[in-house]
Amino acid sequence: MTTHLLLFVAGAIALVLAASALFTWRTAKRIEAYLRPAGRFIDVPGARLHVREAGNGPPLLMIHGLAGQMAHFSYALLDRLAADYRVIMVDRPGSGYSTRDAAASASASAQANAISALIDTLELDRPLVVGHSFGGTVALTLALDHPDQVGALALIAPLTHAPDDVPPAFKGLTIRSALARKFVAWTLATPMSIAKSARLLADVFGPEAVPADFATRGGGLLSLRPGAFLSSSADLLALEHTLPALGARYSQLRLPVRVLYGLNDKILDWRDNGQALVDKVPGATLSLLDAGHMLPITQPEATAQFIREAAVAQYGAAARQALR
Repeated sequence: MTTHLLLFVAGAIALVLAASALFTWRTAKRIEAYLRPAGRFIDVPGARLHVREAGNGPPLLMIHGLAGQMAHFSYALLDRLAADYRVIMVDRPGSGYSTRDAAASASASAQANAISALIDTLELDRPLVVGHSFGGTVALTLALDHPDQVGALALIAPLTHAPDDVPPAFKGLTIRSALARKFVAWTLATPMSIAKSARLLADVFGPEAVPADFATRGGGLLSLRPGAFLSSSADLLALEHTLPALGARYSQLRLPVRVLYGLNDKILDWRDNGQALVDKVPGATLSLLDAGHMLPITQPEATAQFIREAAVAQYGAAARQALR
């Protein structure tokens, strides 16, 4: 290959990467202009959290999963719960519209510390903490690291034990080099995610259908931004160091723990994560649905009923009317 040809190829690659970076930047700006923050911002150590509250009554604190944001709960659960409870939804550090300090850890423990500070700021009295998927990991960590701040756990398809392999939908996040992650985030991640979106969402939602309005009403578009890719990658990579130690502590939990799982979950197996958890936690219970992983969106009534029952068990008469 001649020098001129090498220069031409290098120039063509640089041009394509520059075009990809411009496309990524413009796409992120358009998404943020269309899907604006729905709540307010609260500063805590290591993060600036985007928080949305609705309703009155006993508090429910809701923590979303990997590569998600609070719209996974507002999509269909918020209206079902806000009539009877004070619902607090939070974008985890680095997710949605929350930011994470550059020096802050992405570990579940660090995220639990941020949520703990939020509980103090909002003066929540031992709320029922609802966690979906990786949000369940954070909720469990919060209950173990800050036991005086959590009244009970209602976990929806929680990640509780290290899987043998990363689910295919999240394989693209497993880039260990920080420099390589930034390069991919600002060049390839957005256009490739758009191209593969149908297949990726089918994996996450399957065997249930992906709602036609998930990209907007469910906030799915927010995951296309480079910052979302970077934070989700960091979250995922941090898990391999924290999940084994976390699993060894589950028997220490001394609060009500309820787990809801889909029998046909294509992301996390209910036996390895649901049954394995309740086997270690005294008094924990497991409920199963003929459904997949995205229960807050695909099974809102059953999920809301699961949360209501957990609230009644914790709050008693103050929450009982929600079951009527």
